Amino acid sequence: MMEAILEVDGLTVDIPVAAGVLHPVRDLSFSVQRGETLCIVGESGCGKSLTSLAIMGLLPKKARRIARTLSFEGTALLDLSERRMGDLRGNSMAMIFQEPMTSLNPSYTIGNQLEEMLKRHRKASTREARDRAIFLLEKVGITSAASRLTQYPHQLSGGLRQRVMIAMTLMCDPDLLIADEPTTALDVTIQAQILLLLAELQREFNMGLILITHDLGIVARVADRVAVMYAGQIVESGSVKQIFENPTHPYTQGLLECIPIPGKTPPGAHLGSIPGIVPALIGDQTGCSFADRCKYADPECAELRVDLRAAHDAGHVYRCVLTADQCAQNRHGESAA
Repeated sequence: MMEAILEVDGLTVDIPVAAGVLHPVRDLSFSVQRGETLCIVGESGCGKSLTSLAIMGLLPKKARRIARTLSFEGTALLDLSERRMGDLRGNSMAMIFQEPMTSLNPSYTIGNQLEEMLKRHRKASTREARDRAIFLLEKVGITSAASRLTQYPHQLSGGLRQRVMIAMTLMCDPDLLIADEPTTALDVTIQAQILLLLAELQREFNMGLILITHDLGIVARVADRVAVMYAGQIVESGSVKQIFENPTHPYTQGLLECIPIPGKTPPGAHLGSIPGIVPALIGDQTGCSFADRCKYADPECAELRVDLRAAHDAGHVYRCVLTADQCAQNRHGESAA
């Protein structure tokens, strides 16, 4: 059995705003095993990025983070001082931020920024840090790595900057890597290269990987397990096979209907869509957050408390008042139609 390096139970983030209290992350529970890829998927605004920032302790000052359990390798993160958390960030747990164009400091060379990681956390000498930086730049596929150390971020393309970011996160050989939309703003060819690179590095370094994305094509290629988020909650979770072959929650079904299937979707065919918009998450939340957009919803869905429940297969859970059989019947009925 694999070793769990991250345990999250009941993670909630509240942010005071002018209109009240915003609840962007609500009672999230999941774990990440060493060597495993967990993909967190959902549309923009569902709370994916704030979840990662909550784990890393990088939320805005006004935000409040609570959880029943939030532990990394047995250490309770909620109990740590900012200084101790700073010792973990970039060392044992690292994060690739969403935008490679702005994640690097334009005032410092690539070498300065890479070497700082090892000097800060491992007290390495300049020579040791430089050698490690060159090794990792070569590992992520950057040629003439030694000469790149003297360059500034603006002298690199978006794809190269993202590779530098990946190398930076690996400087201290972390046990957990969080990649928040790591292929945003990159062209399709570079996206595929970056994803393949992450998968190879994860296997080589035996890291736990949380990959945050809205691209189900990416999920299908790299995930071991999938957590589907909507309106700050996990609405379905399971293995990649369970999610793609037996999507149970109506939102997951809707997401999968929005993407073409090679060999099955005829050219020019209409793809599915999910009507409506994500609800505002300010103030008290009752019932199912997806009720206003769900074609199967009853009036009671907006009032009843909806908890995660087991689907047919072990490890597959979803958040809906309908039984797994009813969800399956609805999905097959739509397919037949």
